[in-house]
Amino acid sequence: MKKFAAGLIAVAMSVTMLAGCGVPANTVHSVDDLEGKTIGVQLGTTGDIYAEDVKDAKVEKYNKGADAVQALKQGKIDAVIIDAEPAKVFVEKNDDLEILDEPFAEEEYAIAMKLDNTELQTAVNGALKELKADGTLDAIKANYVGENAGKNPYKSPDNVSRDKGTLVMATNAEFPPYESKENDKVVGIDADMMQAVCDKLGYELKIDDMAFDSIISAVQSGKADVGVAGMTVTPDREKNVLFSDTYTSSSQVIIVRKK
Repeated sequence: MKKFAAGLIAVAMSVTMLAGCGVPANTVHSVDDLEGKTIGVQLGTTGDIYAEDVKDAKVEKYNKGADAVQALKQGKIDAVIIDAEPAKVFVEKNDDLEILDEPFAEEEYAIAMKLDNTELQTAVNGALKELKADGTLDAIKANYVGENAGKNPYKSPDNVSRDKGTLVMATNAEFPPYESKENDKVVGIDADMMQAVCDKLGYELKIDDMAFDSIISAVQSGKADVGVAGMTVTPDREKNVLFSDTYTSSSQVIIVRKK
């Protein structure tokens, strides 16, 4: 009888654990399934903010999105809430993960500046308007997302003036394809977009890589002129920084294990 009972227990355990690796089976198949689960997020992101509103959920906060994804693979958490484009990059590299079809939230990205720097806001908005109109912003995104990725990198026009000095951009290079590190250089959609903005306005661009939750403080203190890191406009952030017009739209999505 003891052997029979032990066999039943083993069978029951196999239903909830992936064979041979001790990782719990996925139980998150929709947004509603997040209730009461353990959710991984990148510290200070909108995923972090939104996850706190999920009923009875435990939110585990990581310095990097990649760390949250690794915890998911190891079975330490049940799901990851993160922006759509980085989510696609992570899933492409991990065939045991998938993105749920239902988005968690829709959002818009903008450039953060010091609250009183309306002069820079006006200038940046003007540059963004021109870059949208001439197709440059679409071309920059297409170089990182889709079937033509990597084929048409952004190049600064010849003889661009840099008479305005240096513009410092604070970012967190853990958010591909918006920003990541390549041979110690920050690359991505946001880096190229800000280079294009600086080309329009006459600045030399300098990029400072830091923790995501340090970016707004860097802008407030004047350590950086702008914060650009796939940053969503939220009411709380608008109390601390000035935002440009939207330069792209995205969504928060849910990554889960396939099994």
